[in-house]
Amino acid sequence: MRKAFKGMLAVVLLSFVVVLLVGAAFAADKKVVFVDHSWNSIQMHNRIAGYILEKGYGYKPDYMFAESVPGLTGLARGEINVLMELWVDNVLDWYKEEVEGTGRVLDLGEVYPDAPQGWYVPTFVIKGDAKRGIKPMAPDLKSVFDLPKYWELFKDPENPKKGRFYNAVPGWVVHDINLKKLEAYGLLKYFEPFDPGSQTALATAIVSNYEKGKPVLAYYWEPEWIMGMLDMTKLEEPPYDPNRWGKDKDFGCEFPPSKVHIGINAKYAKENPEIVEFLKKYETTLAQNNAALAFMQKNEASVEDAAIWFLKTYQDVWSKWVDDPEKVEKVRKALEKEKNQQ
Repeated sequence: MRKAFKGMLAVVLLSFVVVLLVGAAFAADKKVVFVDHSWNSIQMHNRIAGYILEKGYGYKPDYMFAESVPGLTGLARGEINVLMELWVDNVLDWYKEEVEGTGRVLDLGEVYPDAPQGWYVPTFVIKGDAKRGIKPMAPDLKSVFDLPKYWELFKDPENPKKGRFYNAVPGWVVHDINLKKLEAYGLLKYFEPFDPGSQTALATAIVSNYEKGKPVLAYYWEPEWIMGMLDMTKLEEPPYDPNRWGKDKDFGCEFPPSKVHIGINAKYAKENPEIVEFLKKYETTLAQNNAALAFMQKNEASVEDAAIWFLKTYQDVWSKWVDDPEKVEKVRKALEKEKNQQ
């Protein structure tokens, strides 16, 4: 009887050890692979989501660098689990095939509202800035059709008979679109398009004029650190019209809204439903993104620092993405141990 009891006890203990070992192995395999594209906002969102999943859910995040096409291919194949910025309109053919067609990738909704792009001026040009002693220079400037009235404010130093329009970088698709817009709006006789050599040169031109209190007219987009640091106003254009947008068209309307969503590999999603529920609720605002990217720029911070800054600054936001209060508390305790962000 004793031998039988000891035998049963040994079996129970062995089973318990096996369960522990299997559980440990399973925990070690709780991995989530994000794709890092080359721009700051996606890398920051990867680390915001990764931090929460690591500290709150026990996952091990991994960040794999890849440009757009290889990243999308890896997501569909399952080599990559999550894409935090899926620019739907930029990859519409792929989206129709892999999301709406094969279903190998799921769309979990927007990571932030439709990303705008267009022609911007400093807000002080229109409204002035009492703190800086700047009076309104173009109080009636609202749309691109008001620009002929105010072209002299933006006088081109190399061609003083015209205003200067800072275009996108040559080689970008939007560079040629802007040239067609200038023609469609009848602005080529008033403005000279200026080609910056790089995104840095474009940003420098905007910031330099802004800090000097000088008017500047430039193409730009959001979210970006400039929009977090500077008060800029986007000029109105006619509503987006698909009949005016495309090859051999005049592009004489506003840019189509750029939908930026979260993509997840369907097989991985099925195996990790808690990540799906978390990412379905993950949503930020353009203002929050601009502020975090501005923090990076001002402090020469890393994307990891920006993620921690975001999590500390917007605790009331991200805590709503997490269903379990215990997981929220785990993340908060982990944040308390992080060094203070400036």
